[in-house]
Amino acid sequence: MYAYISGSLVSKNPAFVVLEANGIGYQLHISLNTYAAIGDQKEVKLYTYLAIREDAHILFGFADERERALFLQLISVSGVGPNTARLILSSLTADETIEAISLGNIHVLQSVKGIGGKTAQRILVDLKDKVAKAASLPEKVESAHNRLKEEALSGLLILGFVRSQAEKALDRVLKSTPGASVEVLIKEALKIL
Repeated sequence: MYAYISGSLVSKNPAFVVLEANGIGYQLHISLNTYAAIGDQKEVKLYTYLAIREDAHILFGFADERERALFLQLISVSGVGPNTARLILSSLTADETIEAISLGNIHVLQSVKGIGGKTAQRILVDLKDKVAKAASLPEKVESAHNRLKEEALSGLLILGFVRSQAEKALDRVLKSTPGASVEVLIKEALKIL
């Protein structure tokens, strides 16, 4: 429902932050990694996930899309709810979590408080093949064409192309046609792919 919230940081503690955006204060539950990423910033942009339960609507915030994607994968595992996923992402970085899952390192997952052997095993079985996608989610790319490139990349990924190949193709197109629209970027990249 909400992709991200960008606003002024009103309050912050290791469990949640309050962001004010357009006169509305949003309480977002965060991981310790997001808490560290926020640092001393006054203006913050957090990617979000809204968990709807019978008794509450809880908004979770993430410093980057990669952490949110990993969170979504974790909560897709039977027995792992949003609070457990947040605990995993507070105890381990996204890279450490992805590495533990892809290498099948059950001990790293069990080192997280509240994660037993069965839950750790389910996480490994369910996510081992999926973590590669989380590992390749976009980091911030600093370029003048970032927005157009990201839109074109998103379109290519939806069409089923591998991220690394699509990015290389888009980079080639941007070098030859720097002012290209999203449509032109996708069409030219498809010729390369």
